[in-house]
Amino acid sequence: MSPTVTTSSEANGNVSAATARAAASAAATAEATGPQPVTMAKALNTALADAMHADSSVLMFGEDVGMLGGVFRITDGLTATFGEQRCFDTPLAESGIVGMAVGMAINGMRPVIEMQFDAFAYPAFEQIVSHVAKMHNRTRGTVKLPLVIRIPYGGGIGGVEHHCDSSEAYYAHTAGLKVYTPATVADGYRMLREAIDSDDPVVFMEPKKMYWTKDSVDLGELRRLHEHGATAGLGSEGRAAVARPGTDATLIAYGPSVPTALAAAEAAALEGRSLEVIDVRTIVPFDDATVCESVRKTGRAVVIAEAHGFASVASEIVARVQERCFHHLAAPIRRVTGFDVPYPAPKLEKYYLPGVDRILDAVDDLQWEN
Repeated sequence: MSPTVTTSSEANGNVSAATARAAASAAATAEATGPQPVTMAKALNTALADAMHADSSVLMFGEDVGMLGGVFRITDGLTATFGEQRCFDTPLAESGIVGMAVGMAINGMRPVIEMQFDAFAYPAFEQIVSHVAKMHNRTRGTVKLPLVIRIPYGGGIGGVEHHCDSSEAYYAHTAGLKVYTPATVADGYRMLREAIDSDDPVVFMEPKKMYWTKDSVDLGELRRLHEHGATAGLGSEGRAAVARPGTDATLIAYGPSVPTALAAAEAAALEGRSLEVIDVRTIVPFDDATVCESVRKTGRAVVIAEAHGFASVASEIVARVQERCFHHLAAPIRRVTGFDVPYPAPKLEKYYLPGVDRILDAVDDLQWEN
């Protein structure tokens, strides 16, 4: 799935900047040009490969990410292309994985690590909160921590507990961490590239039920846009996207809830109601301007997320919008979230996860005059 250009120096992790640029150029040339059907998994895999080609300090490690290519095959081919010093397996010890990544980042590397499943990251939580998030501040800015923690998260795959948590609120609440979550194939590529380029730690939440969704995407063009954006100061960080324009109400969603919000907007259109859909993209930093511009226009809003509703990212979004848009609101803001219970058994998850009907019920409850 990744570009196949390989040199002996790359395998040893000692590739020069010139060789890296040549390898990336050759990979781009070899890849089919123009829009192609691409999965989220392929986009993430390509982003990792491109970042590793472009910068010899980028490396990938975690449980089963080496020859297996990861549980979801996101790292497929990286060990074969870059060697075991650049993409390798670790023991089943998440705190050790993060601790090793911290040391590497302090010493000039750009580690990307995978937690395999959302709840598997909890044993590493103390490392993330006490060290990853605080190192830059603790050293008065003298020590940067360019570290990406990839966390497949959310439900919709028929998994059991410890495999389907939506744990974004823990990281969003922790000052010093950036939190990204792509909802499209194109964003999967560009946001992961931006996360790897960041000098600050990024928790990169990947909606696992979307790994095999496909969009028509030109990966070569995304690569060129990333190279331009890196030099021009452009990017996705702190920039929400209008996924669907509308006039009657705003649906605010992120990650795995964005396709559900779009489906609800499509269903509402059949009933004559125009719903705008905002894709938050980066939870931290949060784009108040785009979200609030939409809500001020429509006067009504529903926030949608798979995570529990109590003390959640959805709660924070409601608070921020209410504080900034109070005099423009025609109705209280509604939330459609997962229920405040542990994640249910696979046969029950369809009742737990936000769906089109629950969203439309919330929209109907927005105090319409007629």
